[in-house]
Amino acid sequence: MRPARKVKPVSQSPLKTTFAPLLRAAALVSAVALIPSATAGLAAVDARSGPQFGKLLAVYQRIKADYVEPIDDDKLVKGAIDGMLASLDPHSSYLDVRAFNNLKTQTEGSYGGLGLSVTLDDGAVKVIAPIKGGPAEKAGLKAGDFITHLDGKLIFGGSLDEAVDSMRGAPGSQIRITIFRQGRDEPFDVTLTRQIIDLKPVEWQIKDNNVGVISVSSFSENIAADVAKAWGEIRTKTGGRPTGLILDLRENPGGLLDEAVALSDLFLEKGVIVSQRGRSARDTETYNATPGDMAKGLPVIVLIDEGSASASEIVAGALQDQHRALIMGQRSFGKGSVQTLIPLSKDTALKLTTARYFTPSGRSVQEGGIDPDVAVPQISDADRRARQLRSFRESDLRGHLINEAKL
Repeated sequence: MRPARKVKPVSQSPLKTTFAPLLRAAALVSAVALIPSATAGLAAVDARSGPQFGKLLAVYQRIKADYVEPIDDDKLVKGAIDGMLASLDPHSSYLDVRAFNNLKTQTEGSYGGLGLSVTLDDGAVKVIAPIKGGPAEKAGLKAGDFITHLDGKLIFGGSLDEAVDSMRGAPGSQIRITIFRQGRDEPFDVTLTRQIIDLKPVEWQIKDNNVGVISVSSFSENIAADVAKAWGEIRTKTGGRPTGLILDLRENPGGLLDEAVALSDLFLEKGVIVSQRGRSARDTETYNATPGDMAKGLPVIVLIDEGSASASEIVAGALQDQHRALIMGQRSFGKGSVQTLIPLSKDTALKLTTARYFTPSGRSVQEGGIDPDVAVPQISDADRRARQLRSFRESDLRGHLINEAKL
């Protein structure tokens, strides 16, 4: 196939002509990267492994002997593990049976829930982004909102998995959540009805001048194939004459690294898509494009905002650095780390940050995110100022990794 036509830099006037139909369509539209690991488990440690483990064992024995009430061993061990991982960064965690099943659900299937991507920020459950079309989005929940209570029960200081598990449930059932939002004096309650949340949503439409729009709300399994299928539908509906494509990654919190690479590869003929670098050789890898541009060199615009994280930033960074797409919207979330899933047993695992990823030009998006070529506010928001006040990014999370450029 012929090489993809490269997008000219924003400062050059031909861009205005090339992207004019897409820019108009974009204005109308605006109105967790995980990789598996084969590691089977962790070696047992005891006091002989070093003085630090001796301290841990001594504290464990003292708690077992002298605490005011009997303590379950599983609770103590899980607490110790959670404490160690919490001291690292916001994205490393221990996955017990429930949490492991939740993660598999997020990347494989669908569930009954509220349609929220959340994180734990200094003991508080914080919204990263609502899933498009879900109950939370319809009720007006926003990135940066804090969830303080579920059905009147305080969840501050609890585990993220317990909160997520409580928010999920049978479709049609209701839950009352209490929200604290910056800019409002008092918390407020919202009652939501759970529904089936499709974790593989790829939606498409056709705007004026045969401009195709494909919206991707998460990077779960087979997303790249679904995007290719959507583009095929757009080509059919336009009689084989689409004039360009808008790829909408707003409020997309990320997902599988492999799917981000595959989606980027749909538009690139050659060159680096993303590279990752860790402490060990197995965590250092470069992903390259293979020949074949799905859009045949047609102009592409990628929409991002502060809810576009991780895998979304890999795609935006790859297409921006390779001059294959114009990036529009707002600065992205800024999650530039890779988590490896390390099985500990058949139904438990360790999700550990093992590498940082870099765009083709060598940029790390950690903390800083992807800056759009064209900054455009969410013009569909009536309360733009309030939205800016409550927006948050990776750099706002306690214990986040520092960008290597600052080290």
